[in-house]
Amino acid sequence: MDKIKLTNIIFYAHHGYYKAERELGQRFEVDLEIGCDLRQAAETDDLEKTIDYRQIYSIAKEAFENNKFKLLETVAQRIAVHILETQPVRDVLIRIRKPHVPLKGFLDHVEIEVYRSRDGL
Repeated sequence: MDKIKLTNIIFYAHHGYYKAERELGQRFEVDLEIGCDLRQAAETDDLEKTIDYRQIYSIAKEAFENNKFKLLETVAQRIAVHILETQPVRDVLIRIRKPHVPLKGFLDHVEIEVYRSRDGL
């Protein structure tokens, strides 16, 4: 299976469990890994035969910037379902990192990973 990857997309958005996180917003880092068949695109050198990663990016951007969810799991689910419903892809792996976590301690980031496939729709 072939893959298209969009790595370390940065969004400033208003997601988080605490009300202040949803009001003030913060930075999120996102990786999208799209499983698909790229043979026809490679053989024809035709943009119409591949996945337009601008559309994938737009789906993620809309989910991040036009909503305020408490859970990153919810954001990832929305992105995955939208991609699977609108794009000719087999599966989607989404990683979302939250660098600034309100914990009483030090860590680089919290990350969630969500995998969804066309079989699971």
